[in-house]
Amino acid sequence: MSIELFNQLEQKVSSAVEALELMKLEAEELREENARLKQEREEWERRLSALLGKFDDVETGNTAEQQAG
Repeated sequence: MSIELFNQLEQKVSSAVEALELMKLEAEELREENARLKQEREEWERRLSALLGKFDDVETGNTAEQQAG
């Protein structure tokens, strides 16, 4: 194998390693963003459930008043 071919191969391997390292960093960033979005979604679900519970309380109160009236 000539030295020129070896140098080309070495460059391609270096480029591939750099690309893999960048992909690993991007994957880690995406995992962190995914975790943050999951946490945010859970918070929205808790808040929505609390609001729906308040609506249920109001409806239950209105039904009880109508039955008492």
